[in-house]
Amino acid sequence: MTRSASPPLCYGGVFDWDTATKRLDELTALSERPDFWNDPQDAQKLMRERQKLADGIALVAALETDIADAPELLDLSEGDAAMQADIQASLARAAEKAQKAELAALLSGEADGNDCYVQINAGEGGTESQDWASILRRMYVRWAEKHGYAVDELDEREGEEAGIKSATVQIKGANAYGWLKSETGVHRLVRISPYDSSARRHTSFSSVSVTPVIDDKIEIEINPSDVRTDTFRASGAGGQHINRTDSAVRLTHIPTNTVVQCQMGRSQHQNRDEAWKMLRSKLYELELQKRKSAADAQYADKSAIGFGHQIRSYVLQPYQMVKDLRTNVETSDTGGVLDGDIDRFLSASLAASVAKDEVR
Repeated sequence: MTRSASPPLCYGGVFDWDTATKRLDELTALSERPDFWNDPQDAQKLMRERQKLADGIALVAALETDIADAPELLDLSEGDAAMQADIQASLARAAEKAQKAELAALLSGEADGNDCYVQINAGEGGTESQDWASILRRMYVRWAEKHGYAVDELDEREGEEAGIKSATVQIKGANAYGWLKSETGVHRLVRISPYDSSARRHTSFSSVSVTPVIDDKIEIEINPSDVRTDTFRASGAGGQHINRTDSAVRLTHIPTNTVVQCQMGRSQHQNRDEAWKMLRSKLYELELQKRKSAADAQYADKSAIGFGHQIRSYVLQPYQMVKDLRTNVETSDTGGVLDGDIDRFLSASLAASVAKDEVR
């Protein structure tokens, strides 16, 4: 395969092989300089860029090897059915990797490459909905862990009996927001409630909001006079000192009635800084929704994904089925989905979103 024949795909975009390898060498040389970490924020950005390039180059090299080796291995198999099956499985895995890389290359939005906040709120229904909210939180945490992302717990309001009323986690890793942004909306659960002594079937709803962590490349101006700050005593786990003092912080952006809070930090100062980051993230997402609504108004297709819309149904009784209501992708592997296997839904939503933009 001639690498210069066509630009290979990399997670986060398309790049020319020669340019990518040259840039990787430059970043590697920079990272070895004694003064590289004098500016930690800039150094971290460069290291993320370096890792993205390294991952893309490694992926292309691995795919080339898998494809190039296949004909020779088939010749060596000489009718060995088991060996031929292994070769076919290897090629299938290569095709899957290539397809995922192709989808990742579509993550070209302004903030797609950023970390993200995932906020989950239980709907009406008391303990049942609060338990559903905690299941959703675990699903996203498990998804993040399987993809090598770091997860920070930022806020949690526990339910009276079980589950959570709300929670916010930060997922850190390349393209975290790009992959998860389509999860914003209402998620519906149908099951036999473990909290109903009569074993009746219940329907529960929880809402999910995914917003990007805003970096210096994206300017969000907030007038401090428009923001009300409240402090209160943290209610979650965090140590006796945290729970004895008013370390938790709640910010309210008065013009938009946007509220964020953080209570999992070790000090009020830490929680305040994180809450401001979350507020910038929320206001940025509001601006994106305004732009999206304006664009959607020009077209007859009104199937835009928005906060407050039901996007996915998880049915555990009387049958097993998880179905995305936007793409019609479904699976009977409910256990796998709730354990974080949601890539099929994320990929389908991303592809559908890009296809819709192309039609415009």
